Amino acid sequence: MRNYPIHIGSSALKELSLFLEEAAYTQILVLADTLTHKHCYPHLQAHIPPHQVQLIEPGEIHKNLATCTLLWQAMTDLRLDRRSLVINLGGGVIGDMGGFVASTYKRGIDFVQVPTTLLAQVDASVGGKLGIDFEGYKNHIGLFCEPQGVFIYPAFLQTLPEAELHSGFAEVIKHHLIADETGWEQLQHLTQLEAGDMEGLIRHSIQVKEDIVAQDPQEKGLRKALNFGHTIGHAIEGDLLQQGKPILHGEAIAIGMVAESWISSARGLLSPNGLQTITHYLHSLYPPLTIDLSRKEILFDRARNDKKNIGAEVNCTLLDGVGKVKVNQAITQEEMTASLQFWNASIAP
Repeated sequence: MRNYPIHIGSSALKELSLFLEEAAYTQILVLADTLTHKHCYPHLQAHIPPHQVQLIEPGEIHKNLATCTLLWQAMTDLRLDRRSLVINLGGGVIGDMGGFVASTYKRGIDFVQVPTTLLAQVDASVGGKLGIDFEGYKNHIGLFCEPQGVFIYPAFLQTLPEAELHSGFAEVIKHHLIADETGWEQLQHLTQLEAGDMEGLIRHSIQVKEDIVAQDPQEKGLRKALNFGHTIGHAIEGDLLQQGKPILHGEAIAIGMVAESWISSARGLLSPNGLQTITHYLHSLYPPLTIDLSRKEILFDRARNDKKNIGAEVNCTLLDGVGKVKVNQAITQEEMTASLQFWNASIAP
């Protein structure tokens, strides 16, 4: 990225060690959840100088102000000063919330991202978007603030359950659909995901994101391309979380990408064949979750509260053919409902 380094590969943790030697922070706090502490922290521990560890419970349900309050209190009790560093060791929840907490503590202290999930390695850890959920709305409270560095150690992916690997892969698919038509044709041949084969895809996704973010760091226009699948996907994810029926982020985004592809096709932007190939590939990787359309008004209202909307409109990023997008495309409730009807019909036996 323009303002901070991203290290990818087997030497990433060694690069973190060198970074910490040069930076000479007064204190270091490692933020992890109980799972990343068990599976990933032992790999990290030897590469960092004396430090404190703060644990939280895993899961999107804990990405809220109550957890932030606990973390700010812990940082205060540890007397972290403004020359301290937070190391976020975890997936999207840890990276988004840990960065948010660090960036607001004492008006901001440094943090670095050490992402441990595919979702975080290909998307959430880069770009400087931080935040927490609020009242069921995804990343509703937050800010833009860049880390001092991102250290991506692909071997951490070996610790992931298969469903988590698939969840992160949804963002890989998104990056191909919005920016790489040739790569999308090749990606469709990948039907069995192996954690050890992801480094090239991680690099590809980060390059796509870097190219976009460099042109629009504050998400005024082009960066909204990265929102493809997320307006409808976040509405579904937030609604199910609020109902106590959480699904993985990538599972929701897969539905959102099919739905927003259908709208793209209905408007003549995406060919019927393009819609068919996208739908078929996503069905091959993600669960056939039926959307309860009796909640269509609730879902549209959630989408209306998306951060990227203007006024009362619900704005989506639509595909203008594979590899190209149109941002800030207002959709109606009828279009959103019809797109979810298409999803439900496409998974019917």
